[in-house]
Amino acid sequence: MFVSLLYQVTRKLLSVPAVLLRREAAKDAALLVLRHENAVLRRQLTGPVRYEPADRLWFAALSSLIPRRRWAQVFPVTPGTLLAWHRRLVARKWDYSRCRSRPGRPPTANAVKELVLRLAWENPRWGCRRVQGELARLGHPVGASTVWQILAAAGIGPAPRCSGPTWRQFLTVQADGIIACDFLHIDLVDLRRVYALVFIEHRTRRLHVAGVTAHPTAQWTVQQARNLAAKLDVRVESLRFLVRDRDAKYTESFDAVFEAEGVEIVRTAPRAPRMNAHCERIIGTLRREILDHLLLWSEVHARRVLEVYARHYNGHRPHQSRGQLPPLAEQHPAPVTDLAAHRLLHTRVLGGVINEYRYAA
Repeated sequence: MFVSLLYQVTRKLLSVPAVLLRREAAKDAALLVLRHENAVLRRQLTGPVRYEPADRLWFAALSSLIPRRRWAQVFPVTPGTLLAWHRRLVARKWDYSRCRSRPGRPPTANAVKELVLRLAWENPRWGCRRVQGELARLGHPVGASTVWQILAAAGIGPAPRCSGPTWRQFLTVQADGIIACDFLHIDLVDLRRVYALVFIEHRTRRLHVAGVTAHPTAQWTVQQARNLAAKLDVRVESLRFLVRDRDAKYTESFDAVFEAEGVEIVRTAPRAPRMNAHCERIIGTLRREILDHLLLWSEVHARRVLEVYARHYNGHRPHQSRGQLPPLAEQHPAPVTDLAAHRLLHTRVLGGVINEYRYAA
C-alpha cells in the first residue's frame, strides 16, 4: 500500500508541470529517464540489468510526461514487462500469507484417506462411487474424484464392477439438456477484485456472461438468473438440468427461477470440481486467452471485455467437441480451392489480443 500511495502522489506532483509545459517537460523527462538508465547500468556493471521497485516507480511516474509514441524510444520497458509487474503485484496482494487457513479447498484429512484405503481393501468389488457412498453414510462428504485420487496414489486399480455411469458418460448422453454455471474472479489494475457469473450450454458450448460485479450477493445472483431465463426465452424449455456448485450465493430463489421452467438443479459434491468440468474449462479458457493479457481498469471495462469475447467465442471460435464448429454454427463453409482468387480478411478483436480470419464474399 505504501508503494502504491507513493506512486500516486508522485504522478500527481509530476502532472502539474506536464500541463503547463508539455513539450519542455517531455524533453526533460526523456533526459531524466536516460540519466536514470545510466545510473542503473553503473550500479550493475558485473551482471544483468535488474530494476528495483524504486526504478520502476521512477519510470512509471515519468511516463505521463512523455508522449506515448516515444515510449518505445525512451523506456526500456515493453507491454509484457508491464503485465509481469502487475501480475507480481496481484500475487503479492493475494498471497494469503496472513490468513490462518490455507487458500482454496481444504486438504483431505489423513483419517479419511486411511478409511478410503481400508474400505477399498476390505471390499475389492467396490468402485470409487460405492466407496464415496459409504463415506457419506459415515458422515464424510467426499467427492468421487477425491476417492479416485486417493486410490490411484496408493496404487489401487479400478474395481471389477462399476457402481454406475461416470460423469463423462452421463454428460455425453444428457448434454442436450444441460446448462452449467460458475463464478470467476478478475483482478483489476488497481488490485481490486470483481466477479463474473458465466453460464455454458453443454451441447452447443454456447457461452453466456450473466454479469460482472464487485459484490456478488444472493439477490444479484437471482437477478442474473432471471435475465438469463428471459434471454433464452423458448430455448429454456429444452433444458432439463442446471449444474452448479454449493456456493451460498445460489439460494432457493435462484433455483426457483429455473425450476419454474422445468429445469432440475444438480448440485456438485463437495470438493469435486470435475463434476462441473465444462465451467472449469471455460474459466480457464477465459484466463488463457484474454484475462492474462489485458489490464482491466474497472467493473465496466471487465464487463465489456467479457461481452466482446463471448461474441467471438460463440460466433467464431472453433470447438473440438463440435467438429471444429463455433457454438452458433451448424455447418462448415464450402471449401476454398483457389486461394489466390479470394482475399483473406483480418479482424482484430480486443485490440489484437485475438484475431479472426475469413474470406471476402
